[in-house]
Amino acid sequence: MPRKKLEALSPVSFLIRVQIPDRPGTLGAVASALGEIGADILSVDVVERGNDMAIDDMVVELPSGRLPDVLITAAESVAGVEVDAVRPYAGVLDTHRELELVEEIAAEPARGLQIFAEGVPRIIRSGWAVVFGHRSGGAEQLAASTSAPQEGYLELPWLPLPRATILDGDEPWVPETWQELGTELAATPIGKPDRVLLAGRPGGPMFRAAEVARLAHLAGIVSVVLDG
Repeated sequence: MPRKKLEALSPVSFLIRVQIPDRPGTLGAVASALGEIGADILSVDVVERGNDMAIDDMVVELPSGRLPDVLITAAESVAGVEVDAVRPYAGVLDTHRELELVEEIAAEPARGLQIFAEGVPRIIRSGWAVVFGHRSGGAEQLAASTSAPQEGYLELPWLPLPRATILDGDEPWVPETWQELGTELAATPIGKPDRVLLAGRPGGPMFRAAEVARLAHLAGIVSVVLDG
């Protein structure tokens, strides 16, 4: 009986967030260190820059069977580099999809909030997103991404929300399952304080101020399309 050829296992993608000294050659040194362990860099996105440091998100592929810990060891072998978080990643590689998302909402405004909820995780690399409205009885879910947790009802003491903000994932209102997963949270009003989008990243990394500003800017544009 002829032997069956073993199929090669597909590589696994990870999102690794790194703090890198903002000086020439450092990012290249990190790329070289990751290449030496067989990691293939698919994309690099600058999240934040300041105080002589840059925060970068790197999507990398590792050969199947390799533990993600090797990514941390390799990256931090470069002087001054710190890894904030590593997590499996299955999103799209293009993080600059704001225009496409706004155009999609403009084409179907009746489904605008649902399209927005589905699109946000792709843009800011969150695990999920939910849109809530504020009513006298509490929060009402208006839309959610397919990956969003199903909580039914949530009491959101920070509603109405005047401006985009990072939320404390250990507050009493946060469901226990979210806390157990170490979910990082950020929220932004969508044009008005009583209509908000809540984004979650189970296991991190934490939201940065630049990411929240980007989310707020996008929500402002979307609100004009929806309410104009």
